Amino acid sequence: MKIRRFAGFAATIAVGALALTSCASAGTDGGGSTADSSGGIVTAWGSEPQNPLIPTNTNEVGGGKIIDLVFSGLVYYDADGAAHNEVAKSIETEDAQTYTITLNEGWTFTNGEPVTSESFVDAWNYGAQLSNAQLSSYFFEGIEGFSWDEDSELTGLQIVDDTTFTVKLKQPEADFPLRLGYSAYFPLPQVAFEDMDAFGEHPIGNGPYKVASEDAWQHNVEIALAPNEDYSGDREAQNGGVTVKFYETLDGAYNDLLAGQLDVLDQVPDSAFSTLEDELGDRAVNQPAAMIQTLIIPMDLEHFTGAEGQLRRQAISMAINREEITEAIFEGTRTPADDFTSPVIDGWSDDVTGSEVLDYNAAKAKELWAQADAISPYTGTFTIGYNSDGGHQAWVDAVANSLRNTLGISAEGNPYPAFKDLREDVTNGAISGAFRSGWQADYPGLYNFLGPLYGTGAGSNDAGYSNAEFDSLLAQGSAATSVDEANEYFTQAQEVLFQDLPAIPLWYQNVTGGSADTVSNVEFGWNSVPLLYEVTKN
Repeated sequence: MKIRRFAGFAATIAVGALALTSCASAGTDGGGSTADSSGGIVTAWGSEPQNPLIPTNTNEVGGGKIIDLVFSGLVYYDADGAAHNEVAKSIETEDAQTYTITLNEGWTFTNGEPVTSESFVDAWNYGAQLSNAQLSSYFFEGIEGFSWDEDSELTGLQIVDDTTFTVKLKQPEADFPLRLGYSAYFPLPQVAFEDMDAFGEHPIGNGPYKVASEDAWQHNVEIALAPNEDYSGDREAQNGGVTVKFYETLDGAYNDLLAGQLDVLDQVPDSAFSTLEDELGDRAVNQPAAMIQTLIIPMDLEHFTGAEGQLRRQAISMAINREEITEAIFEGTRTPADDFTSPVIDGWSDDVTGSEVLDYNAAKAKELWAQADAISPYTGTFTIGYNSDGGHQAWVDAVANSLRNTLGISAEGNPYPAFKDLREDVTNGAISGAFRSGWQADYPGLYNFLGPLYGTGAGSNDAGYSNAEFDSLLAQGSAATSVDEANEYFTQAQEVLFQDLPAIPLWYQNVTGGSADTVSNVEFGWNSVPLLYEVTKN
């Protein structure tokens, strides 16, 4: 991520059409060079996807990194988070409620099938349908016809012709075009609907890369991607392919990077924080990104419901010394959180009402915990679930130690071997305590840190949180005709979150990684993900 805030999609919706126009390709060598299919295969760190690679059912970073290379949407985001047209030729509206989307001609999927209006409309309808239980279905909630209660067609989608379709929303939403670069809105070929799970094992996309072969995805090992010679957009591959390697530990990945056995790594173990710049030199990366780490305590967890739960959540938050942990363990690669979003997003504020609950205050924490015990005495061990392959043990141990010392309770980490394992228990509601969570933004807007995580029924609402006042403020913000007005509502929505604490914000996360001397032109984007299509082999 770049070290600055990103402007919202638009300040106002004026009379007339709002259009996104395509931009020239940002060539990796300054000359807009074409793909070098013989330039060598780039290897990049990743994690085994939680699910088959279906765009509307992929909401974690392991699968997301791959999906974004294999598919192209209406728009894409550049390194700074700005939206540029990709498959879309134009996205126009006069009222921020009905949008006319015109596609560029000539796009095809890697099986030769043309990318048409139907490719988008059918994919969105599949993602939105209740019985398909897609994790990103909530991205279609604003479109007319969406239902949380029964299978229904998105009546707001109308195909005009092969290259034109319209989208009618339930209410005006100024930032709707900004969202369209997220994977939930990617198109699908007709073959996908014959057997979606099988398709997810061997996805056929329209992006800068394609899955290299039938056996290219070796589960828990790697997935090999080859350049898509028929790709028509600006993200043309500058290398001979990308192989995403799945590691059990960050230490193993970092050692491979130092040995030249891995080309690009976008996360390093905490043991490398102090040596990263010395070992990698100008190939080291430590820059702000649209990411936040939180501690989630399920809303139905025993002793954490009602008034008792509210007191305990506040006590736990105040018992965590964020400044000490980010300095001692993360060595400047994290910043204590002041809210639920990210400082690099336009509209961020460090003085949201109620945010004082994030300040370390041992005495107040003890007092609040005692008040909760007066309602119902706490027994048992407070556990924090985390994935061992993500470098989280040190800070989890530090938080558990702080809770033991400050609150006088039994607290400890609950390790899972891999991120996929943790996410499966979280998604299935099988986790028995608190757990770590992180959010990497889908698009650069405040809403994206709030609606998907805390809106009632949202696919990434892992806490099971529901608050009518919060939902109403989100809806009012979404209906605003300017991003500035919308952000005012979203700030009020955060005030509700600070009262309920469905998640406890911990710290904002930098993208901390680097590259081996085997590659050049390595750039990390606004959301921490390296722009792998730009990378060239030395």
